Amino acid sequence: MKCLFFGIISLVASLGYAQNVLNAISPEELREQRANKTKVTEAGDTVSTLAEPLEYGYIEDKDIIWSKVVWEVIDMNERLNQPYFRASDGLLTESASLFDALVTGVESGEISQVYDDEYFENKMTYQQIIDRTNRVDTQQYYYDMIDAGEEPDPAAIFKFEMDSQDIKMLKVKGMWYIDRRLGEMKYRLLGLCVMGPDAQTIGTEFDDHQYVELFWIWYPDARKVLNNYTVFNPNNSSSSITFDDLLNARRFTSVLYKAQTMYGITPIEEYIPKNSKGQLEESDRIKESILQSEADMWQY
Repeated sequence: MKCLFFGIISLVASLGYAQNVLNAISPEELREQRANKTKVTEAGDTVSTLAEPLEYGYIEDKDIIWSKVVWEVIDMNERLNQPYFRASDGLLTESASLFDALVTGVESGEISQVYDDEYFENKMTYQQIIDRTNRVDTQQYYYDMIDAGEEPDPAAIFKFEMDSQDIKMLKVKGMWYIDRRLGEMKYRLLGLCVMGPDAQTIGTEFDDHQYVELFWIWYPDARKVLNNYTVFNPNNSSSSITFDDLLNARRFTSVLYKAQTMYGITPIEEYIPKNSKGQLEESDRIKESILQSEADMWQY
């Protein structure tokens, strides 16, 4: 058992999921290695620590005997969902938030399938994301002071730059399906949406503190990036769990708000309006019906 334990520790270290602070010559070198996804071996060689995600595999249409697409919302304030936030001291542990990982991936070009809708029709650029998450508003008296030859007041320029702490909700779109070959229910994540405040209304009379969809990511395109971001684990700072692991394993709590039903693809709040309790009950009913579909497959 002891050999197995140390073997696992050695494997995690060899994969390079966490840079070993014990071998760092300087904090700057350690941060640079983390940023570049590299590490220096005992022999002095610099090697990449980038890891490829486990491939999904190809699914034939004929092998899907039942399926249902569902949309869910993830409340980041829920305790189980806290790992998707950033939790780092900047040196011993370095764990980016899911929001930071996605935006960095889009900026670098590693994530290109970015859209402004859940049906993935209208593509977005990195600059469009910046425009949605930042706002600069210059008051008129700033220009008046310049015209009067006075030193302008910096307070006249309102600046808002969204960060991970402003992201309180996520949306996920995925498909539950029964694989005929495996004879079991499977889940495939299709899309991931980041929600935050409307940056263009912050500090104005139109600020209603509602969260809006900032952008949608076609999830398969983001897997490689998210597979190289480890999630903060308070019990083990060398943990190798990644965002891709968490999301594919559905390690989050969520509320189902839309699915393929007898009413079509319609949000629950539209066919059960002004009834929060009824909407939650409908969400639970749909979840139970999905689980029941797998159980019904084995009834003769």
